[in-house]
Amino acid sequence: MFDKFEAFMNKYLTPIANKMDKQRHLSAVKKAMVAMTPLLIIGSFCLIPEAIPNMIGENNPISQWILANLDIIYIPYNVGMALMSLYVAAVISYHLAQSYKLDVPGTLSMGVIAFLMMAVDYTEDGGIMTTYLGPKGLFAAMFASIIAVELYRWCKKKNFTIKMPESVPDFVSRSFEMIPISVIVIGFFLIIRVVCVNGLHTVPPMIFTNLFAPLVGSMDNPFAVTFLQILRCLLFFFGIHPSVLSPITSPISTQFLAENMEMVKAGGKAMHFFTPGVESAFGNFTGTGVTFGLVFWCLLSKSKAQKQVGRVALIPALFGINEPILFGAPIVLNPIFFIPYVICGGIIGTIPHWMMHFGWVSCSTFTPPYVGVFLEGFLTNGDYMSIVANGIQLILSILIWYPFFKLFEKRELEKEHENEEKKSVISAEDEALLNDLDLDF
Repeated sequence: MFDKFEAFMNKYLTPIANKMDKQRHLSAVKKAMVAMTPLLIIGSFCLIPEAIPNMIGENNPISQWILANLDIIYIPYNVGMALMSLYVAAVISYHLAQSYKLDVPGTLSMGVIAFLMMAVDYTEDGGIMTTYLGPKGLFAAMFASIIAVELYRWCKKKNFTIKMPESVPDFVSRSFEMIPISVIVIGFFLIIRVVCVNGLHTVPPMIFTNLFAPLVGSMDNPFAVTFLQILRCLLFFFGIHPSVLSPITSPISTQFLAENMEMVKAGGKAMHFFTPGVESAFGNFTGTGVTFGLVFWCLLSKSKAQKQVGRVALIPALFGINEPILFGAPIVLNPIFFIPYVICGGIIGTIPHWMMHFGWVSCSTFTPPYVGVFLEGFLTNGDYMSIVANGIQLILSILIWYPFFKLFEKRELEKEHENEEKKSVISAEDEALLNDLDLDF
């Protein structure tokens, strides 16, 4: 049964996943979202000082200084996370330009201009609104930058450029070369803008918001998140890194984190549990599939090989890295470990999400760096119940992995015993015969 399932996965799913991972547009989106990690961390840090007066009271010098300087404290957030979509458009354009071997400055500028043509809105007094320059405009930024680069590439391919004599300096030649390309790209997105504003009476980013609303809304459902986590474990079980899903999931989780931060900044309560920090600290607690239980039993194993695997995998597991146990035990393509890793690991990884859904654990407003298990979960929300949630995950992992590991260990011990017998040049019977002869050389 398992062999047929493995053959099906290798025949149909693995090629699709590999193509997704190598597809240049999805790869550019993934790299852009990873590049936003520093902005998420710095933006999250900016919310911490505002919480201090609530913790220690307002009638003290520290709290008074914080309250008096909140505008300054929020500057990194306002120029970082609040303009995230603008940066995403630039980074996607950059990586696409590199993959196509196009002029990076030219494509980058076209990607940014294309996004601004779609996302910029104005106040009544003529000022620029930044509503859609932040996480709310992520999908529009992806669309605009990708289409802009493809238009740029098409223009170059069709020679819709101005060719200057070779005697003209390169930087001047490139500037003139960009004129017809700029006209085409800006004209294309100007038409989109006019159609959306005058015909549909809304700015383009709202179109994308409405189109992706079902997908984004589904990630606020714990059932959907549990299914997603099981899918991640399933991919990893077959040796496919679950990061192939990040171009789809990262924009949603990032948008939710930004909305949580806005809610807290406005004096409200964070409501979204599908955020980058939660995925790392809880979904990947001790690694994707919560594999610490297997590491624990490997450390206590009678098998020399598995004990050594446990020793090697322990420290990485404490920092959410489980490749040593995945490929060392191994878990990957091991039928015995399919249920504890894929099914149980996916469920255990989302227990904190369910606790957040029911209000037992606070939702995240911070994406901490990799600081180790328990502490990382606590830093996502500052709620001590996060430590309790991680503790529940740890205990369940140890209990669930035990019967499956003992079955695996029994087979490993049999193999080790067989290998030891094969290593012996003289059989047990011959050795006994020699002992009986009592030969003295």
